[in-house]
Amino acid sequence: MEVGSNLRAMAQSGREIEAIVSIRSAVRACLEKFEPGDAIAVAVSGGADSMALALATRLEIADSSHPLHAIIIDHQLQSGSAEVAAQVQPRLEKIGIDSVTIKKVSVEITDGIESSARRARYDALAEFAKERSIRAILLGHTRDDQAETVLLGLARGSGARSLAGMRSESEIYYRPLLEISREQTLRACHEAGIEVWSDPHNHDERFLRVRARKALTLLEESVGPGIKDSLARSADLLRDDADALDRYASEFFQGIDPKEIEVSQLARLPRAVRTRVLRLAIYVLGAPAGSLTAEHIAPVEALISDWHGQGESSLPGGVKVMRNSGRLLLVRRG
Repeated sequence: MEVGSNLRAMAQSGREIEAIVSIRSAVRACLEKFEPGDAIAVAVSGGADSMALALATRLEIADSSHPLHAIIIDHQLQSGSAEVAAQVQPRLEKIGIDSVTIKKVSVEITDGIESSARRARYDALAEFAKERSIRAILLGHTRDDQAETVLLGLARGSGARSLAGMRSESEIYYRPLLEISREQTLRACHEAGIEVWSDPHNHDERFLRVRARKALTLLEESVGPGIKDSLARSADLLRDDADALDRYASEFFQGIDPKEIEVSQLARLPRAVRTRVLRLAIYVLGAPAGSLTAEHIAPVEALISDWHGQGESSLPGGVKVMRNSGRLLLVRRG
């Protein structure tokens, strides 16, 4: 089935591919946030989610004033990854996206393949956006991805921010498909005649997200359908709460010296706000972004709420926190 012929037939007959309607609607709502002339890019792996997103974006932009690009990241982690990327490019051109960039990245594995690959991918996307003056990069994360993210957060014992899942928009990144299921993207690609790539890593149980995906399937089979929807809704509610707490903590943080904080000021804060203030201070002192866990914060928080003369806490990035004369002192060593 020829994709180009399918799209021309739809345009001529006024028909819509059934499964693409809701995807187009989600993309349309996203595109309304941008000004005419803003360049838009779609990050494409070749899987159903990103290909359905690329198709819907192409249909919505059509002859509008938004320059449209696609970027394929080759992580070079699997044999034949260059060939896979090369095969995706003509599929994108068939649906009318002529500006396609394949960007190879070298993944330095420091904290697991998944996290390291994600970091390399976002670095490459940010670099691409800067090079091409891209206003927004659309990502193909779906409701299923959101549910998996929340389940992983629960398994790790994470706080509200992690359980809040992925934001629909963050800096230059937009996720218009967070209300769309993976089943819908698969069906849209099938009905449009788009060939999709199935990543072998999506079936490799060495990866936490794959195990979470299988666990969700088992939950829906044993408890009943709707688990993914419920987890995604919970993420939305928790995100509102986490955003409010973050704002409270940020406002407080602006009025203090992060290197020297009065314990009495911190003690008056609700614990949920206090731990956020501590994270902000530790990151300002030089802890690597995203490096702090609940295990790191607990002994620092105890310097306020459970003080009995304990010594300093050592944190990522060489940051040290100690209590002295009613103040928390934060320093960076090494």
